[in-house]
This record gives sequence, structure tokens and C-alpha cells, in this order.
Amino acid sequence: MPTASEVSSCLSPDVHYMVCKLGLEEGERADIGNIVSPTGIVSWDVITACIDFIQTEDCTIDYVKSVRLLGPVCEAVHLNLLSVTPDQFENLYGFWFEWTNNKKLFLEGFYLVTSSEITSVALGLMKLTSCLERALGDVHLMRSKECPFLFRDLLLSEELALIFGQSVMAVLCVFLGSPRSLNLRNILWHGFASPQEIPLKYFSMLLLLTAGLGQLLQETIYQTECTLLHRAPFIFTQLDELLVFPDQEGILSVGEDLISKSDFVLEIMLPFWTAGITAFRQKRYADCVILILPQLEASLRWVYTKANNCPDRLLTAESSTLYTTFDQILAKNTNNEEINHIPLMLGDPIMEILWDFLNNQEGPRIRDHLSHGEVDLNVFPRVLANQVLCLSLVLLHKFIGKQHTTTKDNELLGEILNSAQCYRSRFHPIGKLRKQVLECTRNLQMWINLPVPPQDQVQDSTRLDSTLESNAGNILVKAIFSSLQSQLPVQCMETVVPEDYFQSGNTWSQVLKEIWNLHISTLYCPRIVIEVVSLLRKITSQCQIVSEKVISSSESRYSQWMKKSLRSRQRLTYLRMLDSIQCISPVMRVILLLVTVETRNAFALCEKDDHEIQQHLKFLKAILQYTENLVTYTNPEKNKWTETINLTEIFLMKMKAFICKQ
Repeated sequence: MPTASEVSSCLSPDVHYMVCKLGLEEGERADIGNIVSPTGIVSWDVITACIDFIQTEDCTIDYVKSVRLLGPVCEAVHLNLLSVTPDQFENLYGFWFEWTNNKKLFLEGFYLVTSSEITSVALGLMKLTSCLERALGDVHLMRSKECPFLFRDLLLSEELALIFGQSVMAVLCVFLGSPRSLNLRNILWHGFASPQEIPLKYFSMLLLLTAGLGQLLQETIYQTECTLLHRAPFIFTQLDELLVFPDQEGILSVGEDLISKSDFVLEIMLPFWTAGITAFRQKRYADCVILILPQLEASLRWVYTKANNCPDRLLTAESSTLYTTFDQILAKNTNNEEINHIPLMLGDPIMEILWDFLNNQEGPRIRDHLSHGEVDLNVFPRVLANQVLCLSLVLLHKFIGKQHTTTKDNELLGEILNSAQCYRSRFHPIGKLRKQVLECTRNLQMWINLPVPPQDQVQDSTRLDSTLESNAGNILVKAIFSSLQSQLPVQCMETVVPEDYFQSGNTWSQVLKEIWNLHISTLYCPRIVIEVVSLLRKITSQCQIVSEKVISSSESRYSQWMKKSLRSRQRLTYLRMLDSIQCISPVMRVILLLVTVETRNAFALCEKDDHEIQQHLKFLKAILQYTENLVTYTNPEKNKWTETINLTEIFLMKMKAFICKQ
């Protein structure tokens, strides 16, 4: 198994030949005058003539011959771009980039053609291909209501073939669309290609092809009178939940120090890491993340191959085999269905951060949104780039050589490492449930301070006669509480006592928070756990709605009471509401405790038989039904407070019967 400094390429021999040699072979030179006119009009016939097909029923592209034939064309295009000035380039092609909705990015790409920065080609290609994918998706939607998720499926779609022509789409497939092709997008975004391995002329060619697509699209729009609409960019809206690590200037110097020492960095990829740090320093936050994320994948893939003793998985896969990407690296099992040792090596906290940032459906899914061109790169949030950079530092430090001891005393690094070690998933369904429960707890806590009319203005005869206000009602609630208490983690049993939980202070909310602070692993949750958590989230959501309705109605009615603007019937309804609040408050607290207990115990359901599982789900659905009815009854337009009490009495008896059986 090679060390990080011994890895010379992450491209398999066939892929390396395809990308680094095939299109660079000496051959007959192409005449640029035949490829593009003096006014910048692309001659697609000349380019598409380079695409060769294998004579089969489906006319499969012969990628080897096609790349070989396209090589001289790409070289001629590249040399031509080197001969024009930035102003000439914009005059020739600027208008034809407008269809991408990102003209500026393509015009800036011209400067990368002449850049001396070793990573500029790779960075430019990653940005260009993601933007091109987004733009082609917008074009696809001119003829369809849905856009394929995968770029290769988009390029093969009938909709684009009808607009641009099958032969034109075949050209794009040679550059971007298949594992058997140059596949430039994937080998860069997944961190397989080192900076020196991508010929610059392919970037130049894709710039020209993008302009050429704009020319073809203009003809289609003119002929069909269709309108090209652009989808709004994706906006990262959960930035407060993404604040895992500190944001301080010293992070960059810590990063530079770790990059030079850590075994996590593949030596051939070192320029990408350095360029990522530089981009952050220059406030190019999107560039920073685009450069760093593929390297996290490349380095984690190297760790994966060591941990699972599969050195062949470090390289790009051939067309018959899956690439080893983040999905496989973070999975429970390897492709051979053996246990993946990466989670054990990294530990739950780091794994949960990776899952939250990259994979969990309710998380930011940073790489997906960036690589598919959904993000406005000009307004990429600094806070997100900082979090990705800090996560990189954690991984860099984890694989630092034992001979390096200078980092141990760095206070900022220590803070970053501690933040990682204390991490609990925020975007897994369990993490989202935790947030819901704690928010609902804070909301219910506000009930204690709800305003009530002066006692001398309230007649005793208006109060409700409910068993919930009697000793029998209290005993029912406390019996349920006692059963739930016995199911809590051992360290919490003594701290959760009825007297504290139901008193008017905030002890009960602190108790719930302490329980939720105990770690629950969110990695590889069984289906039944996710199903239970889904029900619990719905229950908690309904409780939150009830709480908000009660607070709003109580404050509104109190104001009207004090202004003496309530009619006699409304005053009676208001007083019934106040009595009902006193009755359902402990019930709501018990439900939140039950949600907490059920979350921790959900994994034990995996050991139950189907009948027990179905009975348990039926019980949770009954709770959900109760909370949904509460939402209806507490609606200001309904004001069914008497029915609320009756409903609650029946519910508590059913709840006690089920819980006490467990």
C-alpha cells in the first residue's frame, strides 16, 4: 500500500491514457478557420465529424477514436484563444454566453487559459461544468417539467437532442458524459485528477463549445418562439445550524501548518490544498470550497483503502465498476458487503459531521449543490467555507505524524478539535427531532407566564368540573410519568422526578435538555427507527402548533378581558380555556418526555417481532391523532375547550394502558 507521498496518480491506467495522452498524440493539425469563423460562429459540422461510432444497434460512441480525432481540434481552439485579447474574446463570445445565466464566469474563464497558477485549469473546469449542467437543465425544462439529477442522464436526454441535435450532444458526452469518456467533470469533482493531469486545451474547447451551444439555442428560440427561463439559485438557509467551529483568522495559518505535516494530504494534490487556503484568504469562498471538497474525498478515499485493505479502490474505476466516492466511503459496508472500517477509524462525531454536511437530506448537501451548479458562486457564505475548512483541519490533524508535536499547544486548533468531538448530528431526522423537542419545550415554558384575569373578576361558578383537576387526574398523569421514568438512561432516572417535572419552574425543561444531550448514534439507522422518528417529529410539530395557538389566544383574550370588550359567552369561553390550559400543560410535558424516551428506545424495536412493532406504531399514531385533534380544538375559531378536556381524559387512559404494559 503506497504512502501519501508515494501515490503518483489516482487515475487508473486506462483513464490516465484517455485523459493525459490520447488527445495529445501527434497528428494532422486542424485549421482553426474551419472550426470557428472570424466573427466567432462555431462550425459544428467540423466538430461533430470527429465523433466516431461503433457499429452496433444503438450506435455506441467510440470514445477512444473520438478523443483522438478531437485532440487536434482542441489544440487549434486553444492556440486561437491564446492569440486573442480579453476584449476580443468578449466581443466574439460574450453574447453567446448569456444563455448560461452566468456570462461573467465564462468570460473570467478566458483569463484561466493564460494563468500560471497550477490549479487554475481544474478550478475553472469544475466551475464551468457545474454552471453548464445548470444551464442545460434550464434548457431541458423548456420541453419537460422535470430535469434529470445526473449530468450524464441530462446529456443523453431526448429533450436536449431535439434542441441541439444528437451529434452535438454526442460531442458533450465525449468530454463530460460517460465513465468511458474523458469524463472531466467527475474525475475533478470526485478528486481523482491532480492539477498537472488535465490538459489545458480541454478547458479552452469547453469554453468554445458553450458559446456554440448558445448559438444553436438562439436559432431554436427564434424558430419556436420558446422562452428560456432560469431557475432561482439554491440558498443555504440553515447557517445558524452550521456553526460548528469557531471563525477566527488564525485558522488559515493553522491550516498551512497542518497541510505541510499531515499524512492525510496526497502529495500530488498538495497544490489544491494550498490554493484552497489562498482562496479563503482572498475572500473567494466558493473557490475555497470547490478546491477543498474534492481533496477531502480523495484523502478519505486513500484512508478508506488503507482501513479496508483495498488499494485498487484508490484509483478511478473503469466503466464496469463503481467509483469509490463519498457515498461508498461513508457507507456502513464496503462493496463486498464487509464492514467498512472508516467509521471506527474516524469516530461517530466526525462521521456525523461528514454526513450532515454532505449526505443527510435535510442538511446543506454542500457538494451536491455546488457540483450541480445550483449555487450563486458570487454570494457563497463565508461561514460555510469556514466550516468546511475547519472540518479539513480536524481530519488533517487526525492523520498527522507522531513526530509533529508543535500543534498540540495551539489553542485555536484545540478549540476546533473539541468542537468536532462534541458534535451531535443536526440534520439527521434524530437531530432535527432534538431541535423540535427543545424548541417546543421553550415554547411550553412560556405558559407559566401567561396573563390571567384578577381573581376578584372571576366567579367560581364559571370554572370547569373536570376529573383532570382532581387527585384521580393527577394520579393518571403521574403514573404515566413513572413508567416513562423507568425507561430513561440510568444516569437520568434520579434527576427526573415528578415534583420537579410538573412544578411551575423551568426544571423540567432543563431535565429534557440534559437527556437530549446524551449521545444517540445516528449512523446507519434501521428503517423502523426512521419510521418511529418520523412519527415523533409529527407529534412534536403538532404540540408546537398547540402551544403557539394557546399563547396567542391567551394573550389576545386577556387583552380583550382587561378592555372589557368580551361578551358574556366569550368571557366564559376564555375562562374555560384557562382551566383547560392548566389541565393539558402536564399532558404536553408528558408527551415530550414520551417522545424523548421513544427516540432512545427506538433501536430496541429492531429486536421485536412484526406484531409488536405494528402495535407500537399504532400507539404512536394514536398519540399523533390526539395532538392533531388538539390543534383543531384549540383553534380560536373552534374554541372547543370542554371537548379538549374530554379528549384528553380518554387519551391519558389509553396512553397509561399501553405504557404500563411495556
